[in-house]
Amino acid sequence: MKNIKLLAVKEKILLVWKIPSFPILFLINTIFGMSMSFFVPFSSLFGIDEVGMSNVSFGIFMTVLALGGVLISSYIAKRSDSKTSRKTLLLLTSFTGILGYALFAFLREYIPLMLTAFVLLGTTAAAVPQLWAYARDTLKAAEIPSQETPFIMNIFRMFFALSWTIGPALGSWLLIMVGFRGLFLFVAGGYLLAFLTIFFFLKDLQKQTDALKEPMKVNKYLIKPHIVANLAAALLLATATSIHMLNVPQFVTKVLNGTEMDVGIIFSVPPIFEVPFMIALGILATKMDNGLLVKIGFFIAFTYFLLFSFVTETWQIYPLQILSAAQVSITAGIAISYFQDFIPEAQGTATTLYMNATQIGQTVGYLLFGFISEFINYGNLVLIYSAFAGVGFLLLFLFGKEKITLKLNKAEGQRL
Repeated sequence: MKNIKLLAVKEKILLVWKIPSFPILFLINTIFGMSMSFFVPFSSLFGIDEVGMSNVSFGIFMTVLALGGVLISSYIAKRSDSKTSRKTLLLLTSFTGILGYALFAFLREYIPLMLTAFVLLGTTAAAVPQLWAYARDTLKAAEIPSQETPFIMNIFRMFFALSWTIGPALGSWLLIMVGFRGLFLFVAGGYLLAFLTIFFFLKDLQKQTDALKEPMKVNKYLIKPHIVANLAAALLLATATSIHMLNVPQFVTKVLNGTEMDVGIIFSVPPIFEVPFMIALGILATKMDNGLLVKIGFFIAFTYFLLFSFVTETWQIYPLQILSAAQVSITAGIAISYFQDFIPEAQGTATTLYMNATQIGQTVGYLLFGFISEFINYGNLVLIYSAFAGVGFLLLFLFGKEKITLKLNKAEGQRL
């Protein structure tokens, strides 16, 4: 029986590698993932320590970067679904990555850096969504059975996660050896490699889009308490996560007296565990209530953040990162599907509401990090964003499920 299952898995993996262009897509996905992992973990060290921004000005800088990503990515998404080919947009977003990070290597003035972040890196933020959309179009063009799509796309996401297992550690080594100038030039080189790979090895595909079946009627959903509670919880967790991401490098280097290499290793640990966790959760999600899994994920996130406040040595963070991997695997893996179940008749609207909540939360987190860390130390800041995650869990626990008992009782009364 085990041999049969292993053969089935082997056949599926071989199927993935036989899909036209997919080996190339895996390569590009890995390049994009590693490029992000070279910048994100060290962004606060760059802004505050290298450039000399105040905490407040750095928070504003990251907010502008996030807004550029949201606004420009949204525009590019509309273009990709109507006029411009995804290959062209992938070339554009890779090219802006080359220019943006090359400029980051040399610019140290606040306004030029902010403009570069908003325009160029904001455009580059659309690269990963467009690549994943291209991958879905490739599956449809190859006439891959729809039931195989989730498995294949999960493998695709795993390559992105795996790139983070070595990216931050390699980035920290580069940072120590050649500084931020060399690090950013290396990232620009990664986007150049992606640009050349896209140009020579990918082809334009006919767009594979599904017609919209329902209009975007948001108000009728936002009056439902359980939907508002879930959106608020998602926003609070995204806020806590973005503050944590910016706080960790400062906490490690300024409070624990750690090094950039410690920061790199800390960010490299979770992806190692995220892959097996994603596989296990994929199995559990077919046997357990997704709502319960999401609540567990939020509670793990709260516990993870809270335990950070007890850390006194850098090495103590390493085992905690297993909890980080667990909560990310749940909240990033099944949370969207869980939220879509609340609005089954308008899943596009459900997805948009959820993604908007998380994007707003991330942006709020960037601002709050800058303003709050200006007045309290990085260790105490952990307690504040732990509270955000805790409130998010309580919202899910108390209000995150639709109350239908009253409706059933009324229906029974009418029948009588």
